Amino acid sequence: VQLQASGGGLVQAGGSLRLSCAASGRTFSMYVMAWFRQTPGKEREFVAAISWGGASTSYADSVKGRFTISRDNAKTTVYLQMNSLKPEDTAVYYCAAKPQTYGSSRYRSDYNYWGQGTLVTVSS
Repeated sequence: VQLQASGGGLVQAGGSLRLSCAASGRTFSMYVMAWFRQTPGKEREFVAAISWGGASTSYADSVKGRFTISRDNAKTTVYLQMNSLKPEDTAVYYCAAKPQTYGSSRYRSDYNYWGQGTLVTVSS
């Protein structure tokens, strides 16, 4: 699976952005998809994950109620809608994929495939 993230940019605090991650391969629907983020000097942290069919989602406490993860298996794309953005949301955002076999995960080591990252900058 190859992943291509896009949609990052500069936005003011309180604003919104939608990230997209386009995946190659016919087996996209068999993968759990997730978003992680990373700032300089910090570990890459979990943001959100979605099951293969989209029925199950999970979020980091820091984004719950503000971010929404979704997927369109027909378009082999996963999205992250980010609302009420805060300066602390500034980071490089990465999409990731893992086989559905063992369910969803918040641990980056469980994900086999990664996109190249897209930078989100939230100004105060």
